[in-house]
Amino acid sequence: MLLHDTALIYGRYLRQSLRSRFALLFGMLMPLLYLLFFGPLLTHLSLGSRGSSWQVLVPGLLLQLGLFGAAFAGFGIIVEKGQGVVERMRVTPASRLALLLGRVLRDATVFVFQAVLLVLAAVALGLRAPLPGVLIGFAFVALLTISLASLSYALAMRVATPQEFGPAVNATTMPSMLLSGLMLPMSLAPAWLDVLSHVMPLRYLVDAVRDAYVGSYTTAHMLYGVLVGLGLATLSVTVGTRVFRTAGA
Repeated sequence: MLLHDTALIYGRYLRQSLRSRFALLFGMLMPLLYLLFFGPLLTHLSLGSRGSSWQVLVPGLLLQLGLFGAAFAGFGIIVEKGQGVVERMRVTPASRLALLLGRVLRDATVFVFQAVLLVLAAVALGLRAPLPGVLIGFAFVALLTISLASLSYALAMRVATPQEFGPAVNATTMPSMLLSGLMLPMSLAPAWLDVLSHVMPLRYLVDAVRDAYVGSYTTAHMLYGVLVGLGLATLSVTVGTRVFRTAGA
C-alpha cells in the first residue's frame, strides 16, 4: 500500500510539473547564469583543488540547484493548505509517509532532470568529467533534494502564510550556500572560516561530488558525503512524516 499510495501521489504532482514547462526551465536559470557568466572567469585561476575550474564549479552549481529549489518547495503546499487540498488528502486512508514521499520524489525527478540539462550546457562550455562521477553527482542532487524538500514541506505545514515561510528559508539557505563552498573550495578560505564550514552538512556533499568529478571514488570526502547525505535524508523524511501526521490534528 505504501508503494501504491506513493506512486499515486508522485504521478499527480509529476503531471502538474510537466504541465508547467516554464517552471522546469526557469528553475535552473540561476545556476545556468553562474555557469555562463561566472565560469569563464575561473578558467585560468588556481582554485586549490584537483581538476579543472569546471570540475570545481559545476558540482557546486548542481547542489545549488537542489539547495534553492528544494528549500522553497514548501510554497506549493502552503497554497494547497489554503485550498483545502492537504486536508482532503489527510482524511483518506493514504499513508502519511506516502503523502510526503510522493511530493519529494517528484521534486527529486525534476531537479535531476534540470541537473542533466545543466551538465550538458557545462560540457558545451568545456567541462570534462568521467561518466561515473557525473552519475554520482546526480545521485547526490536527488539525495539533497529529498532531504531539503522534506524539511521544507514540514516547515510549510507549520506556518500559516508565505510571509512566514520565505524569511525562515532564506535565513538557512544563504548561510548554507556561503559556508559550504558551493562556488569556490573552502580550502581558499581563512582557516577559521574553513573550520566553521564543517558544521554545514552541505559542505560534505560538495566535497564528495567534486571528488567524483575528478574520478576519485574511494576518498574520505566520498565516504563522509555518503554518510552525511543518507543520514540527513533519513532524519528529514522522519521529521516530515511526523509533521504530516500531527500538524493540525
